[in-house]
Amino acid sequence: MEELAHEHIEHAEHAQHAVHAGDNFMVKVSATIAVLAVAAAVIASLETIETGQAISEKNEAVLLQAQASDQWAYYQAKSIKQHLYDIAAGTSSERAGDYRKQAARYEQQTHELQKKAEELEHKRDEKLAASNKHEEKHHGLTLAATLVHIGIAVATIAIIAKGQKWPWYAAIALGVVGAGKAAFSYLA
Repeated sequence: MEELAHEHIEHAEHAQHAVHAGDNFMVKVSATIAVLAVAAAVIASLETIETGQAISEKNEAVLLQAQASDQWAYYQAKSIKQHLYDIAAGTSSERAGDYRKQAARYEQQTHELQKKAEELEHKRDEKLAASNKHEEKHHGLTLAATLVHIGIAVATIAIIAKGQKWPWYAAIALGVVGAGKAAFSYLA
């Protein structure tokens, strides 16, 4: 949930008007809005970082999958050649020894290719798991940013409804819950 640059300026203008009005409560509410706006900006930055990391990990997983697929295709080609030499060794008595050697060489190569393909698939699975973890963090940070933005809106109600303290308390509570959710999501 990305805020536009002018939204932070608007929050600062509300704070400036409250300071000029000389109302101590309004100064506190405006300061709360400013703090919540900074928290929202930080959370939005963390959210963007997690999104980028999730995409990056997923891209790496796709590349690893392509490499694994290439290895499996190469494995299949070598396996077919191995089987052809096995068949040839069984049908030709003159060159049976040569054919068996070729079949053994291809069998060794297929084992190496299989091992490499499985390693690439394992790395792919690790990248997908890492991507999912970043996506989970992103979702938690999105909720946190939303709570802080709601807190900003509720704090603004305290300015509009002069003298009403419950919106300010609610805004503080939303900000604390949002910041806590952000910390929990990011550090998890």
